Amino acid sequence: MSALLKKLKITLALVACSASFAVMAQDKLLVGVDTAFVPFEFKQGNKYVGFDIDLWEAIAKKMNVSYELRPMDFGGLIPGLQSRNLDVAMAGITITDARKQVVDFSEGYYDADLLMAVKSGDNSITKFSELAGKKVGLKQGTAAASFMKSKYKANYVEFPNIDNAYLDLQAGNLDAVVHDSPNVLYYVKTAGGGKVKSTGETDSILPQKYGFALQKNSSLTPKVDAALKALRADGTYDKIYFKWFNKQPK
Repeated sequence: MSALLKKLKITLALVACSASFAVMAQDKLLVGVDTAFVPFEFKQGNKYVGFDIDLWEAIAKKMNVSYELRPMDFGGLIPGLQSRNLDVAMAGITITDARKQVVDFSEGYYDADLLMAVKSGDNSITKFSELAGKKVGLKQGTAAASFMKSKYKANYVEFPNIDNAYLDLQAGNLDAVVHDSPNVLYYVKTAGGGKVKSTGETDSILPQKYGFALQKNSSLTPKVDAALKALRADGTYDKIYFKWFNKQPK
C-alpha cells in the first residue's frame, strides 16, 4: 500500500469518527424564526434574542454549520419548510401528529402548557371553562388556538402576532388572551407593566413539547438531536435555560 493511499485511509477514518452532529462547514442553513414570541425569540435593538436563539446558536456550533435567520409570522414557518425555502424553523413550535405528517421534528427541548392573561383587576376568569361568552385572543395557526377552538366555546379573535393580542387586552378590546405559559408569564412580568396578570395555573391544560421543525425526511434531524443531547450532557442547555427562565429545567 502506498504511503499516499495509507494517509488517505487514515484521513477518511478520522472523518467517519467525528461527532455525529457535524455538518459540512460550508453549508449555510436558512432558519425561520417567529418575529415575536418572548422569551423564545424577539427583536432587541437590531438583533433577535431569546431562548430559542441561544439554543440554536449552541446547536449550530456543535454541528459546525453557519446559518441565516429568516424572521416571519408564525403561519409561514411550516409552509416555508414544505416549499424548501427554509431548512429549520423555530418559534416554540408544538410537536403534533398533524404537523409530523408534513415536517420532521427534533426531540422536544421545552415542556409547556397553556395559561390565560387577563386585566389585573379582573377576577371573573380563573378557569378555562369561564371563557364562555368572552372575547378571547389567540395566536393564529398555533396548537393552542386549535385546541381552544375545539374544546371551549368563546368569541375568539386570532392574531398573526401574539403581542397585538396583549395590546388589545390592555386596551380593553379583549377579555382574555390564551397562549403558551412561558410567553404569558414573561409578558406579565415585563411588558404587562402591572396591568395584566396570568390566571388558570390550577386549571393548566394541554401539556406540550416544543421542537425544532425541519424539512420532511431531512438529513439534519438526527444531527440536531445529537447536538441537543450533547448540550444537555455538557451543561450548556441548563445554562441557557436558567438565563431565560431563572430556574433549572425539570
